[in-house]
Amino acid sequence: MYVDPQTVISPKNKVRDVEVLFDRGPVDYSWSIARLTYDSEQRIGIRWNGDNESKKGVPLANAHPVWFILPTELAEEVEIKAKKLSVNREAALLEGYRQMAADQEQESKAEEWTEGLIGDAY
Repeated sequence: MYVDPQTVISPKNKVRDVEVLFDRGPVDYSWSIARLTYDSEQRIGIRWNGDNESKKGVPLANAHPVWFILPTELAEEVEIKAKKLSVNREAALLEGYRQMAADQEQESKAEEWTEGLIGDAY
């Protein structure tokens, strides 16, 4: 099971303003990095998002998903790397869309299929 890192706000009296910087998504060995307010301080947290073995991911506290707060000595470098990973992921996704759009044969099949769906609606 994948836990959306945006929803990890425990302990409620300590965690606020979660901004996910990188999320590997609902895949095996998924992990995330976030900037968040922890005890009124801006911090960087990391966590595993969960899988078939670890349903809620790790770390957990009292059976609730939580963030591992990085030491301040590591936080800046991890934040920089997370932002680079996010940009690279978005660029790869856009390139994939460009390649799909350039495939005229596949595009034609997709259009034919969607037109068929519209006809089914009437």
